[in-house]
Amino acid sequence: MLHLLRRIGFYILSLWVSITLNFFLPRLAPGDPAQIYIARFHGRIPPQALEALRVQFGVSSDPLWLQYFQYLNALLHGNLGIAISYFPTPVADVISQNMPWTLLLAGVSVVISFLLGTLMGVIAAWKRGGIFDSVFSPLMTLFSSIPYFWLALMALYLLAFVFTIFPLSGGYDPSLAPGWNLDFIWDATYHSILPSLTIVISSISGWMLGMRNAMISTLSEDYVLMAEAKGLSQWRVMFTYAARNAILPNVSGFALALGFVISGQLLTEVVFSYPGLGFALLKAVQQADYSLMQGIFLLITVAVLVANLLADLLYVLLDPRAREERS
Repeated sequence: MLHLLRRIGFYILSLWVSITLNFFLPRLAPGDPAQIYIARFHGRIPPQALEALRVQFGVSSDPLWLQYFQYLNALLHGNLGIAISYFPTPVADVISQNMPWTLLLAGVSVVISFLLGTLMGVIAAWKRGGIFDSVFSPLMTLFSSIPYFWLALMALYLLAFVFTIFPLSGGYDPSLAPGWNLDFIWDATYHSILPSLTIVISSISGWMLGMRNAMISTLSEDYVLMAEAKGLSQWRVMFTYAARNAILPNVSGFALALGFVISGQLLTEVVFSYPGLGFALLKAVQQADYSLMQGIFLLITVAVLVANLLADLLYVLLDPRAREERS
């Protein structure tokens, strides 16, 4: 319990540091969001109106320390500001509109690639030198060396442009009204298959190779040899004794990957013109949209911290030695 309280305290401190950096970093970047917004319409407004816009967009002429406390107060009240990129839509609404697309695409893809890659790594290590290991290990090494943007562009060209198996762009057919009906859900799923497939292919190699290397080291441990000497079944030795301990590094990586799911798959969303938080973040950076950048960064921070906390708890459940050290 004491260890858990220490970890929670650490994550609270990390959250405060992240919020502070989240406030200062955008303000160190060049550009005034209010001026950028006005320039888009080639208009001129009185200085008082310009200052009001700057305050609405998260900046003002007040001292920086005062702006910082104003920002903290707004966060406590759930006010993330107005998004310039989607003016006059509040940041919270922009995030809530784009998050389901990101979770559907990136979240499902990360879980599938982790499960498949980990299982393939277990089998490759257990049957080391066999046909499965000889074929898939070099193949996964090849996939891991291919830049993602090239893989995504080639998949888009071949499967969407040449053979027209999948749609070229977008998250759904514009002729359909978004809603919880079978037509829209099927169409959105159909549009997400190709982007999701490219994410799985590009990331599965890392999970497989990492699990394979960890399994090979674990298989030489005394407790694994003892389990085999007892005459336990191969499946039980492979999963209960070897894989359970070898998976610990992958669990930490999986927690980080889940946390960063919130940030969206930026390259994926750009290449496939797929809606999501990653594309919204790119648009916010291009237009110096402080409020939207801060809102998305804050969401990413919270997601990563929560994922790491869950990884700590899962690590203790999977590794009995951790429970003994921390009791």
